[in-house]
Amino acid sequence: MSTTERPRILVVGGGYVGLYAARRILKKMRYGEATVTVVDPRSYMTYQPFLPEAAAGSISPRHVVVPLRRVLPKAEVLTGRVTSIDQDRKVARVAPLVGEAYELPFDYLVVAMGAISRTFPIPGLAEQGIGMKGIEESIGLRNHVLEQLDKADSTNDEEIRRKALTFVFIGGGFAGAETIGEVEDMARDAAKYYKSVSREDMRFVLVDAADKILPEVGPKLGQYGREHLESRGVEIYLSTSMDSCVDGHVVLKNGLEVDSNTIVWTAGVKPNPVLSRFGLPLGPRGHVDCAPTLQVTGTDYIWAAGDNAQVPDVAARKAGVENAWCPPNAQHALRQAKVLGDNVVSGMRGFPQKEYSHANKGAVAGLGLHKGVAMIVMGKMKIKVKGRLAWYMHRGYHGLAMPTWNRKIRVFADWTLAMFLKREVVSLGAMENPRDEFYEAAKPAPAQAVRSENAPEKAKAS
Repeated sequence: MSTTERPRILVVGGGYVGLYAARRILKKMRYGEATVTVVDPRSYMTYQPFLPEAAAGSISPRHVVVPLRRVLPKAEVLTGRVTSIDQDRKVARVAPLVGEAYELPFDYLVVAMGAISRTFPIPGLAEQGIGMKGIEESIGLRNHVLEQLDKADSTNDEEIRRKALTFVFIGGGFAGAETIGEVEDMARDAAKYYKSVSREDMRFVLVDAADKILPEVGPKLGQYGREHLESRGVEIYLSTSMDSCVDGHVVLKNGLEVDSNTIVWTAGVKPNPVLSRFGLPLGPRGHVDCAPTLQVTGTDYIWAAGDNAQVPDVAARKAGVENAWCPPNAQHALRQAKVLGDNVVSGMRGFPQKEYSHANKGAVAGLGLHKGVAMIVMGKMKIKVKGRLAWYMHRGYHGLAMPTWNRKIRVFADWTLAMFLKREVVSLGAMENPRDEFYEAAKPAPAQAVRSENAPEKAKAS
């Protein structure tokens, strides 16, 4: 950690906002003007829009993450969690990966903790559910789905096969629709290599409490997305929810019951609950309440943006939409981070703050290989695109939005290779417990087994 007398800008969170805000601050700052410290429990940033493609094997997992220390060489990057903030003393309490927690003083604070999965007290969900917020979950889902095909292929027990080949996805927004589209694509390809497993043996179920899927792209494209997924054999149940999933027995509110080893939860996100310990003003849903300048309400040295912030949508309000707030998506996070970085430097120098204002440019979603929907906003005109062209737009937008040219090139290289090579469908499920095999080989044998092994030698000696 730094021992200089320079003021410290503490960035809590190394996600999309944290990474881009820190880069912007370092770019705008004069040499030696301040110390930028980034604290996050992970040493990398995850580009979440690519998680469905990583789960399907279209992108290498390492290319979906950006190492913070490599991208922020002039910043302090601390691997740990900020557990509380003392605003009176301007001190943060940091719990590192190992060792005792310690206090870290700061002069300016950026809150960029992002969001976590929004869950409900559903029986069995904690034990059976699989989230889609991190690269670990994405790769775990890929290995898990392929392992279910292995299980189904290895047995003649119809009940075991049916449970292994039933895949339930809860949540029909971007994350849910894109993930089920990519995973169904992968499973369809993988089934070609199994003698006793076909796509017709599998059952894909998508559930959402709303009356439509993909609300971000509008009702018409959302309806197209639903019809497209249904044409691929995906069962979609709307205006319903999951009551329980104990031991994989899924019970929906509409009365449907299925047994499944795979329950993927993508039913929205919520701000990180640790924000309640920071003493900041929070909105009704737990977001940090911010002014249009991204300054936390009532402060002049704390800023927040992204999924954990409640930011007024100035552009929408100017257009006549009352009480409009910026939605939690990558489009806003990227632009907020840049304005936030500029405002932190301005605030440090005593200059006026700039308001964040950005008009929605549209939305894109991929539904598997060569399939997608896109809505492009140009002034008052909305252009709706679907199919292969929309898929190209989805990949083009997110490929260019991926932080650093290093990662951009690697992602495009993955896509280019995939045009000429077949999709990898190997399961590496043992990666989740890599020491199991060595432990079995190295663990001490039971005393009784040792005596049994030595018995023939004693008999020979006598």
